[in-house]
Amino acid sequence: MGLFREERVVYKPVEEVDLGPNSDHVYLRANVKDQSQALVYYLPHLFLDFLVHRKTPQLVSDAEIEEPPLFVPLHPCEGYVIILNSVPCIIAAIFWTRTGVQPKSNAPQIVNVTKITWFKHSGTIDNFSEKLKELEVKCIDSDLSPPEQVQQATNCLPIGSETMLNASKPSFRRWTILDYSRAYSSREITPRMVAERFVAAVYKSARPPLEMSFFINYNVEDILKQANESTLRYERGQPISVLDGIPIAIKDEIDCSPYPTTGGTKWLHKVRPCKDDACCVKRLRLCGAILVGKTNMHELGAGTSGINPHYGGTRNPYDINKISGGSSSGSAAVVAAGLCPVALGVDGGGSVRMPAALCGVVGLKPSFGRMPHSGVLPLNWTVGMVGILAGTIADAFIVFYHLNIHRYAAMSGRLPSDQPSSTIQPRLYFPLLTSKPISGVKLAKYSEWFNDCSDDIRTCCSQSLNKLEKHYGWKIVEVTIPEIEAMRLAHYLTIGSECTTSLGSHLENLDPAELGWDARVALSVYGSFSSKEYLKAQKIRNRQMQFHMKIFAEADVIVSPTTGVTAYPLKDDALETGELDYINGAALVRFSIAGNFLGLPTVTVPVGYDKLGLPIGLQFIGRPWSEASLIQIASAMQALCISDYRKPAVFYDLLSRDQVRTSHEDCP
Repeated sequence: MGLFREERVVYKPVEEVDLGPNSDHVYLRANVKDQSQALVYYLPHLFLDFLVHRKTPQLVSDAEIEEPPLFVPLHPCEGYVIILNSVPCIIAAIFWTRTGVQPKSNAPQIVNVTKITWFKHSGTIDNFSEKLKELEVKCIDSDLSPPEQVQQATNCLPIGSETMLNASKPSFRRWTILDYSRAYSSREITPRMVAERFVAAVYKSARPPLEMSFFINYNVEDILKQANESTLRYERGQPISVLDGIPIAIKDEIDCSPYPTTGGTKWLHKVRPCKDDACCVKRLRLCGAILVGKTNMHELGAGTSGINPHYGGTRNPYDINKISGGSSSGSAAVVAAGLCPVALGVDGGGSVRMPAALCGVVGLKPSFGRMPHSGVLPLNWTVGMVGILAGTIADAFIVFYHLNIHRYAAMSGRLPSDQPSSTIQPRLYFPLLTSKPISGVKLAKYSEWFNDCSDDIRTCCSQSLNKLEKHYGWKIVEVTIPEIEAMRLAHYLTIGSECTTSLGSHLENLDPAELGWDARVALSVYGSFSSKEYLKAQKIRNRQMQFHMKIFAEADVIVSPTTGVTAYPLKDDALETGELDYINGAALVRFSIAGNFLGLPTVTVPVGYDKLGLPIGLQFIGRPWSEASLIQIASAMQALCISDYRKPAVFYDLLSRDQVRTSHEDCP
């Protein structure tokens, strides 16, 4: 390792760093042109030294950083960032955020509290509420039942199809939650019929010549049972909600009965049995959704390709010879292929947004602490978050607000709180997507970073920004986001350390042969990280939190491509061993890190295609708790692009009137 050691970095204090467009900061650009595979399965130590430790000492572990560590990206609604210096500090901070009792600022021995100007006028959520008054929003009533809450969300949507600014008829349109609900209510089709078509499609897709590998597990009997119950409710004219009868898939990192939770492995469910639904899954059941099975994922979420040597590589519906992206590969692919309008994933390092972008669908990752995390594999507890993959922003909106209201319902006493709230949240607002797009939005753009992608992505995303300026009069604000490569490495240190800590007791007794080669290499890398490196990574987190909050004082959102490359070829040898492609992996995660490492809400929207017809996504990163404005902005972007959306090569039309009814009895 000493062979590659370079002079360590001494970071300037945050207040001395220029975040303006003329900053002298030098952007570290990675080389993404080398498409060679990381064929290092049998040389893990060389791989570790050369690809990971080469830059880590210089930028993180040996760097001089004066800021204290920030262990958890908490965002209390009072507008403070909590800088936690020790385990007692973490306990004190959790007490504060659960009770609302603030520590005194002159008590540094407990916690160092740094005031941050989150919003344009002061550091309070009250001023954020003033900002929201500029938008068309609705504050929801927390005393409503889950179905009533879903109806409130539905009332915020446009009547009819998705909003389009292009008057031409779209060449392709995905069926939405409202389309399913209206078809059921009109008796044009029943949930039972949709379920039978779903089962037949999944069975066909899993076999040659497609071998899509969408699911790790699905149970035909359970799916049809749920569908029969939903069909009876519609026949009685008593559907529970607009989600009644909607097929929704669950990433196999989230507990969902009657399925084991494998995490993409062959062993984890044996040592950690699934005993109940995760909180987010319970909420979906309460509204009558049909939970159709557990989707495929990269083993332990430890990669970006979505290739799993145990359950197959999930193929991209736009080109079955390309990857779908990971780690929520199956969830993105089933939405893209029309099997479900919505699926749940988990996003620890872009794991919802990357596959969403590669598969041409919407991916939403909420603020840290916003979504219930009970019943989710605890692989990365300070960077991971349940996220939503959907065909449209409207569908992501319906499911997000339904899942999120669990905290408010628990506080009202109707539902038991299955996990303590990690932070006091501001009031929940519904964006009114029925109104005209918001005006006066400022989009922060760091051009050096924005342009660090393929030519097709750069051109497509730049054209999308031009559309926003032209149609809505939105303004691009040029900024500098310093130390992005250091943040990527710090996040990698963090997520790897948390993963090995979570799995430590199980890994000690695990036969390595039960792991794919890529997971073995990843865990070997993770296990090499030291406490010194972890602590330095949390100092980097503190710096980046302050940088981003300063940028949000000047702009509403940060905008970037979602990935640096589009879907790349799925190679046969990777199907057998798994894949850990460092070059493409770094390009895929390049724009994802801040959302996870800093706990910021982010969303990706499909905005076009490359020369091969593969989807491209544009990402918006918002202030903490700003999901309402983020969804408004993403909806406005979608309205400019939706008429040009293209049908995937593999697509199943479950609501088609012309489709011949296929019996599930044809499928063993």
